[in-house]
Amino acid sequence: MGLTLDKKVMERFEEKLREEEKSKATLEKYMRDARAFAAFLGDAPVTKEAAIRYKEHLSKRYAVSSANSMLAAVNSLLRFLQRGDCTVRTFRVQKAVFRSGELELTKAEYVRLVEAARSRGDRRLCLVMQTICATGIRISELSYITVSSLHSRRAAVSLKGKTRTVILPLDLCRELKRYVREAGITAGSVFVTRGGRPMDRSNILHAMKALCQEAGVEEGKVFPHNLRHLFAVTYYNVEKDICHLADLLGHSNVNTTRIYTLISCEMQERRLEGLGLVLADKNTA
Repeated sequence: MGLTLDKKVMERFEEKLREEEKSKATLEKYMRDARAFAAFLGDAPVTKEAAIRYKEHLSKRYAVSSANSMLAAVNSLLRFLQRGDCTVRTFRVQKAVFRSGELELTKAEYVRLVEAARSRGDRRLCLVMQTICATGIRISELSYITVSSLHSRRAAVSLKGKTRTVILPLDLCRELKRYVREAGITAGSVFVTRGGRPMDRSNILHAMKALCQEAGVEEGKVFPHNLRHLFAVTYYNVEKDICHLADLLGHSNVNTTRIYTLISCEMQERRLEGLGLVLADKNTA
């Protein structure tokens, strides 16, 4: 009888991920995807054929990007179990040449969200959104914005085995200093819950969604990562420096940053039309 994915195997895999210092979000996702694969197999052993069947199963139920993400976790599990012969190839995806504008948060919409939070008297949320949007940090990095970092205007962010320095704009530091002084926060993370714990994605997402109607912004556009996206797009449109932008975003591969620099389909249309390469026939009506 071959190898089966029982509870003990899953526990060993989880421990390995912890030893590799995977972030909490990454660990949870890998384990969720690994358990889904285990549930698909049931009591059946791990084989190349079973992995291929699972790949086909995913292709019928998920978008390519989601399926590839799940396969990455499965392949990681298989390599951990020294069954690299059972890993499967991810689905090929053609690189997009433009991004959809439907779910893209505009600067005007961002301003309305900030103003909505301010009118509600939610100064913490108002500053959380500005901090993410003005620095481009990930939501998981927000806890590294500490009281001490406000004095140096530098935050040392350590995540995914890498450490980088995030520069805090002067005006942002002034607002945050005023906030911590009024809130009585003397040390540690600037943005904490009532219980004193650093705010997480769930806290912030729920609070941002509550602003949608008042701000007049579609709910599908409102989530923390779109603030990071807006920072990247705004910076690139001004500086046109993708390598520096990659450093600011904490990307190891500039191809990851490229996603943030894609223009919308509508803007692509305007650029193509502006080339003046279609010569209308003046003799036709």
